[in-house]
Amino acid sequence: MNLAAAANENMAHTSNVLIYSAMAVYTLAFLAHMSEWVFGSRSKVGRTAAALTADATRTTVAAAAPAARKAGGTAVLERPKVVTRAASGTRDVPDGPGAAGGTEKGDLYGRIAISLTVLAWAIHVGGVVTRALSVQRAPWGNMYEFSTTFAAVAVTAYLVLLAMKKRVRWLGLPLVTTVLLDLGLAISVLYTASDQLVPALHSVWLWIHVSCAIISGAVLYLGAVSTILFLFRDRYEAKLANPDGPQPGGFARSVLERLPSSASLDKFAYRVNATVFPLWTFTIIAGAIWAEAAWGRYWGWDPKEVWTFITWVAYAAYLHARATAGWKGRKAAWLGLIAFACYLFNYYGVNIFVTGLHSYAGV
Repeated sequence: MNLAAAANENMAHTSNVLIYSAMAVYTLAFLAHMSEWVFGSRSKVGRTAAALTADATRTTVAAAAPAARKAGGTAVLERPKVVTRAASGTRDVPDGPGAAGGTEKGDLYGRIAISLTVLAWAIHVGGVVTRALSVQRAPWGNMYEFSTTFAAVAVTAYLVLLAMKKRVRWLGLPLVTTVLLDLGLAISVLYTASDQLVPALHSVWLWIHVSCAIISGAVLYLGAVSTILFLFRDRYEAKLANPDGPQPGGFARSVLERLPSSASLDKFAYRVNATVFPLWTFTIIAGAIWAEAAWGRYWGWDPKEVWTFITWVAYAAYLHARATAGWKGRKAAWLGLIAFACYLFNYYGVNIFVTGLHSYAGV
């Protein structure tokens, strides 16, 4: 064994260790997110008391201000550590299930979960980078590498939104859960030893085309999660709006009342899907250019090409329906989920069950 090959194998082993380590930290983040939801859950009496406390604080501030002006001084009040709002079917809640639940302990666990997610993300990215260094190429030449990179990009998108002060902490639990499932599937079913690719894949378009597909899919995933949560929250709000019908209660109500309003979830899904749609369009164009360079034709109705186009049509229909027909709410949500299902089938179904020109990369 030459020294170069040994160095590559050592780097590949390091990548595997980092991916396993990232999974361990993601598991801790998952437990912290679960704790945030559990400790952020309070009884109806507790939530009402928290809401009354917030109202009383605002009343005290309003009452103290005139007295302070009359005395020529400034009223100083202690600021509550967690700001709480009463549950409502149409209003947003404070960012984070723990904060929305009205408990300092729940909010603390949420912040710990974010810190652990950041640490796991850093280790995860290290695993992706060392995998690339082990073979001196882009780390998405097969389904294992695509899956690990996809998960890293999805977490990156989430952390970027948090850094931009977007109120998306509610995404933390479903995101970390999905990342753990994705990495578990990658290492147990899709794992492929670090190796070089066939000559057709040695192209600058590997960096361009596939990276665009990964980024697009990761952002579309965030939109799909928001859409699923919208469907649950929308039904919850509909029940609250009908006092004569059966009312939600128990754990389901505890969870759903701490999500943003259905209108906010619907708007978030639409915005992320609309933002990334041009990149998905470019992904198809870049793939066609690469196909012409590799196979001598821009389009050959390969299964991967067909389902990529079907996915594009589905998202185009979703955006068109919202922009022209005024589709919002549940109809648009189901169309958006159908579009994301097309993306998932394009990745898993076509790669595993259908043979085509894209199959030479293996799983």
